[in-house]
Amino acid sequence: MSVRPKKHLGQHFLTDQNIAQNIADTLSEKGYNEVLEIGPGMGVLTQYLLQKPFTTHVIEIDSESVDYLKTHFTKLENNIIEGDFLKLRLSDYFQDQVAIIGNFPYNISSQILFKVIEQRERVPEFAGMFQKEVAERICEKPGSKAYGILSVFAQAFYDCEYLFNVSRFVFDPPPKVASGVIRLTRKKEFSLPCDDALFFRVVKTAFQQRRKTLRNSLKSFGLSASLKEDSIFDERPERLDVSAFIHLTQKIADDTLSTQ
Repeated sequence: MSVRPKKHLGQHFLTDQNIAQNIADTLSEKGYNEVLEIGPGMGVLTQYLLQKPFTTHVIEIDSESVDYLKTHFTKLENNIIEGDFLKLRLSDYFQDQVAIIGNFPYNISSQILFKVIEQRERVPEFAGMFQKEVAERICEKPGSKAYGILSVFAQAFYDCEYLFNVSRFVFDPPPKVASGVIRLTRKKEFSLPCDDALFFRVVKTAFQQRRKTLRNSLKSFGLSASLKEDSIFDERPERLDVSAFIHLTQKIADDTLSTQ
């Protein structure tokens, strides 16, 4: 019995055992006793996670894969969640900290990252395989064209490391792009010293017109003339690191209060 890769689910099954082992080994095994693998498919990564000292859980949306896992991985017992990670509330299944890992479907990998960030209080570590371009973007530093919304959001709460490349020829079927494996380790202080919702809005709005200065891209915020004279508004968004975006958000919040 094997599982047929389904295009509509973005399934590309990893076939290289060494790479699967290496991905499993990216987890530090510190600060948590449980791990959730997203989209295990036929369990090429799962088999190595089950050798680790933590409890492995998996979430799989494909019923054919679920049946395969139940048949071939009896160690998972009742730790298979059949469903969509993007709709999952971790608190419904996990009482404590849980690491997230997987060979993520490229078509929803950014959404998976946002979902992890949304539930960051339960996720001390997040590791796995993305499309290489997306993996690089998440870990990119300010000053680059690749630096953007994913970079700022991830780096606001996690230390991000690009670990290694993966060829497209170790998958069935081979995707059209190369892959990259990254690890995100939650920062000791992962609460922002500003309003979260406003921070997310400022970052998203700034990068929607990334070639413009902040003075122009943030016009919709109705900022006062005096605030717009601040030198930070001469910058383009890719020049600002996380701390600068936090500082900008604080300035905008104060300006809003003072003009009410």
